Amino acid sequence: MRRVPTELDGERLDRVVALLADASRAQARKLIESGGVTVDGATVEAPALRVTAGSELGIQPIAPALSLQAEEVVFAVVWEDEHLAVIDKPAGIVTHPGAGNQAGTLAGGLIYRWPEIEGIGDDDRWGIVHRLDKGTSGLLVIGKTDTALGGLRQLIKERLIARTYLALVQEPMAIETGTIDAPIERDPSRPMRRRVHPTGRAARTHYQQVAGWPAHALLNVELETGRTHQIRVHLTAIEHPVVGDRTYGATANDPADPGRVWLHSWKLAFDHPITGEGVSCVSPLPEDLVATLEGLGDPESGTVP
Repeated sequence: MRRVPTELDGERLDRVVALLADASRAQARKLIESGGVTVDGATVEAPALRVTAGSELGIQPIAPALSLQAEEVVFAVVWEDEHLAVIDKPAGIVTHPGAGNQAGTLAGGLIYRWPEIEGIGDDDRWGIVHRLDKGTSGLLVIGKTDTALGGLRQLIKERLIARTYLALVQEPMAIETGTIDAPIERDPSRPMRRRVHPTGRAARTHYQQVAGWPAHALLNVELETGRTHQIRVHLTAIEHPVVGDRTYGATANDPADPGRVWLHSWKLAFDHPITGEGVSCVSPLPEDLVATLEGLGDPESGTVP
């Protein structure tokens, strides 16, 4: 345990952890968000929390920063200028290095494609503003300069980047349009998973059924917040797990299962943080997801975008 010294009274938790543990702010932030820090005995996952002098901090050992290696990784560039880029990530690619995923990441591919972004943002995830799970395909925006990255992060914070997904779920929706407003936290019994729980962080997901079959529904899903696994956790919580998502309870023998989570980030829209220009991008459904829809036949209601 370490006590917060008087001179750090009122400072952000990530700054205090970085100073006390002799680590970077990025390392401290990641440790806090992963549940590796306690304040007076309670786990806190909010890097911006202001701490008071005398509080006891429990700080787990911080792993040394990874040395991210540039390597050629397949992804499409949908839109770019000198400040930022919108890219289309295929399923199967991890966004940034982590436990068991040190090579073949999108982060390594980004510095291979744009060497100048190394050093912009957080260690081992240069330029990255938000992430997609390994099994999720589709659009991401990255910052190519410090100013652009900071501007994009502010847009995310203010919920001014419209992130829209297509998700195929099990069972048609009884209520075709709705909002899931339920806090999400790490599952203490299974730390790689998240769960809906009253003590979690606020999370809101908007959905609309756009096509329906006897045992499935295709949803247009928009994130208001961006918690880890948010769409998957929220849809499971209302008993409509995403097809292929066996982590969160989807049926294993579903004929529409593409062999990965049926989730695609298909629209991204925002005002450019430097120029003010409106940026709007669309990613067509990948072939594997198109094939599963074709296998279901014509929808009984609605249409496939």
